[in-house]
Amino acid sequence: YLNLAHYAVHVPLMADKRFVQRYYDAGLDSAEAKYASMIEGMDKSLGDIMNFLTTKGVAENTIIIFMSDNGGLDAHGRGGPVNTHNYPFRSGKGSVYEGGIREPMLVKWPGVTKPQSINTNPVIIDDFFPTILDWAGISNKKTIQKLDGLSLIPTLKNPAVKLTERPLVFHYPKKWTNEKEKDERLLGINYYSALRYGQWKLIYRMRSQELELYDLSKDISEKNNLAAANPAETKKLAGILGKTLKERGAQMPVASSTSKPVPFPDEVTIR
Repeated sequence: YLNLAHYAVHVPLMADKRFVQRYYDAGLDSAEAKYASMIEGMDKSLGDIMNFLTTKGVAENTIIIFMSDNGGLDAHGRGGPVNTHNYPFRSGKGSVYEGGIREPMLVKWPGVTKPQSINTNPVIIDDFFPTILDWAGISNKKTIQKLDGLSLIPTLKNPAVKLTERPLVFHYPKKWTNEKEKDERLLGINYYSALRYGQWKLIYRMRSQELELYDLSKDISEKNNLAAANPAETKKLAGILGKTLKERGAQMPVASSTSKPVPFPDEVTIR
């Protein structure tokens, strides 16, 4: 087992001299050219690893999982206007909107996963651990911690297999960057929680204790907040999010006005 965490793509944006000139020539500004060259450098690194496995004769006996830990950078340090870099998704890294938490995950399982096939099941990085245990042939596994994830093996073997519907939770009870409060609201950054459950996405703004509801099957850009129009679904999902956060011992920020923790999402009034 090998875990390789690339530092790039990450700030500070530093041009990869092997590739950056082509992006300058294409007319990208300095920040975007640097960003693009770092992406190509990471891609080259992954290609080098895959070539090495082939050279050593083990490529057909090696499973590769490739995934980012967050969506692309958007709020600062990029060229051009924010909220366009991860289009059609809203916002980017550090945000609970789709631009911040949705990213592609690739799996190469020789002889099992089909090249260029697409699997639409929503998954989360928690799923890697039980999946890898199953790949290793470990039965009757006993772990100290509760396994929050699901084994992906059934749906990797057959993309038509739907995983059990479960809440996917994202929780940022802290200040991540120095954005103005109006920009925080636009970007979904600093003191936010979110729940993905089926087609629905619930967002909890901890500063104001507001809830937002989006139907991702129709509104992948999260432009149409349905919380006021659908209070029953909002309340249901707020209950699931609050219950899950409490079960996992999630911390909440302390409000300076009261010196008390902010309420959990199931404890606020739907409005």
